[in-house]
Amino acid sequence: MRSLLAPLLLALAAPLAAQEAPNPLQDGDTWAYLAPRILGDMAPRPAEGLLTLEAPMRAEDAATVPIRLVQPEGAPWVQNLTLVIDENPSPVAAEMTFGEAMSPLDLELRVRVNQYSNVRAIAMTETGEARMAGAFVKASGGCSAPAGASGPEALAGLGEMRLREFGAAPDGRREAQVMIRHPQFSGLQRDQVTQLWIPAHFIERLEVWQGDEMLFTLTGGISISENPVFRFRYADNGAPGFRVRMQDTEGNVVEQTLPKEPAT
Repeated sequence: MRSLLAPLLLALAAPLAAQEAPNPLQDGDTWAYLAPRILGDMAPRPAEGLLTLEAPMRAEDAATVPIRLVQPEGAPWVQNLTLVIDENPSPVAAEMTFGEAMSPLDLELRVRVNQYSNVRAIAMTETGEARMAGAFVKASGGCSAPAGASGPEALAGLGEMRLREFGAAPDGRREAQVMIRHPQFSGLQRDQVTQLWIPAHFIERLEVWQGDEMLFTLTGGISISENPVFRFRYADNGAPGFRVRMQDTEGNVVEQTLPKEPAT
């Protein structure tokens, strides 16, 4: 039987399109409102030298905006990071933790952007300091964009996972891409046949392990795109595969081991 993820493979074979661009964070009232609710009394400093967030200035598709989080060689290990899309209905897109094998961080994912917005990555250092990187993205309608499918068709193959490997990265680590089939319904989309609202249904917890070593975890919401994709670099510990565990808002739990290709 042909895999339900097969149509995604060609589209996802190349690296995500996020490129560093002259689109720095812009001043606005929204962050002044959000900051104390997300960070409390902490005032984040700029993340120069620690972390960069790369995103397109103008997104080709507001429902699948590529975001890349990158640290320079030798930067301190970022263990916790919050991804915020200021103008989205649910601004906190993801809260992530990273194992030491992911340091220095180089991770790409796709998000929904509902209107022109700052996209921020707030990293917590080992000393408890908040550091912030970000970009301003011109996109609109991402959270309400029509789903690729709805009803039973959308749920067929839910939780199916695929691994794609890219061999050694320039820094000597390995590079991999994990793909998960899930509709990631935002609660703001209509069924294109019935025109009824589709209830929210999304991945709320994702864990990726290399054997018994945690690579990263994600607590997410409606801003992570349909059929999520995560491309990342990691230090290989010799484990034969990745263990990926997904839990969604409907209580579905899928855990799968994805065998690695032998190191060359």
